Parts: sequence; structure tokens; C-alpha cells
Amino acid sequence: MNIAALVSGGVDSSVCVHLLKEAGFEPTIFYIRIGMEDKNGYIDCPSEEDIEITTYIAKKYGCRMEIVSLQDEYWENVVSYTIEAVRRGLTPNPDMMCNKLIKFGAFERKWGKDFDKIATGHYATTTELSGKTWLSTAKDKVKDQTYFLGQINYLQISRLMFPIGNLLKSEVRTIARNAKLPSAERKDSQGICFLGKINYNDFIRRYLGEQKGKIIELETGKILGEHKGYWFHTIGQRKGLGLSGGPWFVVKKMMDENILYVSHGYDPATQYGKIVNLGAFEFITEDVWGDFIDEKDILFKIRHTPEFIRGKLKKINDIYRIESSKRIQGIAAGQFGVIYDSDGNLCLGSGIIID
Repeated sequence: MNIAALVSGGVDSSVCVHLLKEAGFEPTIFYIRIGMEDKNGYIDCPSEEDIEITTYIAKKYGCRMEIVSLQDEYWENVVSYTIEAVRRGLTPNPDMMCNKLIKFGAFERKWGKDFDKIATGHYATTTELSGKTWLSTAKDKVKDQTYFLGQINYLQISRLMFPIGNLLKSEVRTIARNAKLPSAERKDSQGICFLGKINYNDFIRRYLGEQKGKIIELETGKILGEHKGYWFHTIGQRKGLGLSGGPWFVVKKMMDENILYVSHGYDPATQYGKIVNLGAFEFITEDVWGDFIDEKDILFKIRHTPEFIRGKLKKINDIYRIESSKRIQGIAAGQFGVIYDSDGNLCLGSGIIID
């Protein structure tokens, strides 16, 4: 089998190569450059060390390695999407777009088509049922990354391999130490890769600027202070408001008037809800319900967390509506709701959270 392994220099993708070699495969290693240069200056991931480690892994295991660039595609499909979503007052998820459109989209079209499978260091697994491939959850429920894979399609999942999906993170670290891999103790990457070492607010300020607006208490209408632009703030946010007497939570944004509404307290009812409406919902493998008449028992996530939330799913015209079994905090338009089967094994699909 001809396998392309996407390697970033981190411990997970390094162990991915180790396991493929142990299984008798001869993967070709690809390091994807996604840093970009724009009119305002150069933004890049900290790629020098990543490439150095990836090159070491390739030499250690005798693998062919290619460094490929998807900088333009990343800007057009992920960075621009992020900026536009923030401009519209939405909460974007660039990691999901990167998986769908870059790692398993643009890469697939340019280089992946020459391979039988694409292997990555994601914490996820696949399951074969009725002759079809399904995205399924990892052994390590804390590290499980199926939420970030919830936007991929059937062609993509049918060609993916997740060699570490049946391992705990601690087991991955142990394998890396025993194999003396340079990434064995390397910290997991955090945040949005295209920012590199640039602060998120500095990045947003570069493209959307600043515009002073009012911070208003939702319940009383009292003006509490000023902010520098609603685009710096997300629903459910607690820190960074600069208000005394907290905690304060962002519960609503009025984009036309550039107003932030906040609510006070440790558990304000205004920051919680039980209804999540999903637009543009797509199944990954297939529509498991067909003629959707009755409500369905599901598990779901509205952000990357170890815990599932239990709920009921209904279809109202083109909208899939989740009725959560409990109140959930920070339901933010623009984020994604990812649906799982009632056992939490299969990741079925996802949609964009709408108001």
C-alpha cells in the first residue's frame, strides 16, 4: 500500500511514522508549509524546528520526504475565512477548515491522489460498517480530535489512516521515548498555527482595526465601559473585558451598533441555552436517518472537549435542531456542532451554529 504520512514535527505524527514502519509500510513523508506572506507582512508558523525534526524522522526510518507549500490555498481558504467570520461577529473554527480544505482538500488534489492512503497523527479511528468507512472516536477520550474532523466528507475519510487512534497519549509518549525520537518530550502545539507567535488580537487588529463601542449590562441597560471592537470578543468570553466587580460574561453582540452586552455573576442564566440550531448540516459517510420524521437520540459537542452532551435531534425544514439534555454555556454562532451516535462511537456529521 502506498501511504502519504503528514508529519508536522510533533510527537503524534512522529509516532505515526514509527507505527507505519513497524507495520511494514514504507510511507512518504510530507511536511506542509502553510505560512504566508501578505501585504502587511510575513506570518509564519515556527517551521524551522518542525522541518528539522521531520527531516530527522525521515532519515531515521529511511522514508522519502517532501516539503510542499500550500501557503496561497491556506490564505484563501482558512485565513480569509477566519477574518471574514470575525468581521461578521461570528466565532470561526480555522482548525476544522484546515482539515477539510487544506490537509485533506488541497493536499489531496495536488499530491494525495498518487497514494492509496493518507496517514496523520490525529487522535481518531475509522470503523468499517456495511462496506463503508466511518469516522469514529479515539481510545483517548481526552485527546480525541474527531470534533476537528467533523467537516470532512466521505471521500476524505475513506482514504484516511489514524495510526495512533487506538493509543493513549501517555502510550504515544512512551513509544517516542523508547524509539528516542526528538519530539518525545515536545509540548503539544496550542492555538491557531497560522499566527505563529503573533497574538490573536494583534492579528485581528491588523485586518479589522479598532473601533470603540459600549459595553452594556444586558439586564439593566447600564453602560459599564468601552471596548475596542466587537470582533475582539466572543460569546461566553469572561477574560479581557477590563471591567471591575466581575466576573462578567459576553452574552450578546450588536454588530451594527458595535455594542457588547455582558451579564454579571458566576452562573448567569443569560450565558446558557439548551437549543442549538445547525445550518448547512452535512453527514460524513451517509445520511443515517433518511426520511427524518421522529426526533433522534444523539451525543454532540459544540467545541473541542472530552465530554459529550446528550440531546435530541430534530429536523425543521433545512435546519437540524439539537435540544440539549442540559444547559450549555457559550453557544456561539459560526462555531460548529458535531453530531455523534448515541453510544459516542461514530462521528456522523456537523453543521454551523446559527442564531
